[in-house]
Amino acid sequence: MAGFSFPIVDLEPWFEGGASGRRAVADRVRLACESTGFFAIVGHRVLDETIGAMRSVSRDFFDLPAPRKMVVARPRPEQNRAYHAEGTETLARLAGNETPPDYKEVFAIGPLDVPADDPWYHEAPGAYPNYAPNLWPTDVPGFEAGWRAYWSAMEGLQDTISRIFALSLGLPEDWFAGALARHCSMLRALNYPAQRELPRPGQLRAGEHTDLGMLTILKNEAADGGLEVRDLDGTWHEAPPVEDGFIVNIGDLLMRWSNDRFRSTLHRVANPRSGGGARRLSIAYFVAPAYDAKIECLPGCATADRPAKYPPVTVAAYRNARFARTAAPIVTAA
Repeated sequence: MAGFSFPIVDLEPWFEGGASGRRAVADRVRLACESTGFFAIVGHRVLDETIGAMRSVSRDFFDLPAPRKMVVARPRPEQNRAYHAEGTETLARLAGNETPPDYKEVFAIGPLDVPADDPWYHEAPGAYPNYAPNLWPTDVPGFEAGWRAYWSAMEGLQDTISRIFALSLGLPEDWFAGALARHCSMLRALNYPAQRELPRPGQLRAGEHTDLGMLTILKNEAADGGLEVRDLDGTWHEAPPVEDGFIVNIGDLLMRWSNDRFRSTLHRVANPRSGGGARRLSIAYFVAPAYDAKIECLPGCATADRPAKYPPVTVAAYRNARFARTAAPIVTAA
């Protein structure tokens, strides 16, 4: 794609610039979402100490011996919870491809403090596994507190970005608030270890895929073997690390909602070019509306020349089965 760019959007005018500042931010975001589907944000107001604590306790967990990590192993393939060991996830399956498993390990949580006695969260069709229990390691000091603080910060940023998206699509700022009130977002720390052996043919740190949710908020770091984004011509481009910011990308649900105005773009995590390479940690917050939210063409996103492309679908119907395909079967001891 000629002129491929990765814009960096300062959110400070959104917070401090009044109506004109909010419009300027929304316009910049709209241009990015209609072209690459990726952009970076700075001026986001997430505290450095919140990010630092999240990185620190996550590294401490991944440094544990494998048997101690497996104490909090993912209970079932369809549950994006707890520890996913190396070799147990293949993200390329989201794009319909079959490759060797991704060269990474993961720890993940979902919504916090879910009411135990509310059947909407546990019994209604589509509820499972979106509010499955979280599992917490008990031998990493500060782990749960660090993750809870980061989750809270991401919920705030989720609200801000969803308001920017609404304004950029010509909708009231709170358009997405109802769908996100009981969201089923997910937070994952992804540890890409130094590669001890050559990757198998077709094996990447994370295979090429699009994200299933509404949007993703990523905190990555500079290291050989990082995020790459594919343009419309099929060329892969390195995403720059933005030390003071986050990378944001559109997910499949928002692409469907916007009738393809906003792009959900193929991306991957490449292997280190130098061979082996340094360890790399990424922290990704995947924004997903409530499981029963209906995804159908937004007002103003269909025209006579561009009719609604997708039939209505609920969040659960779109996401649950597709995510389960990425996981290897859980093997238990006899």
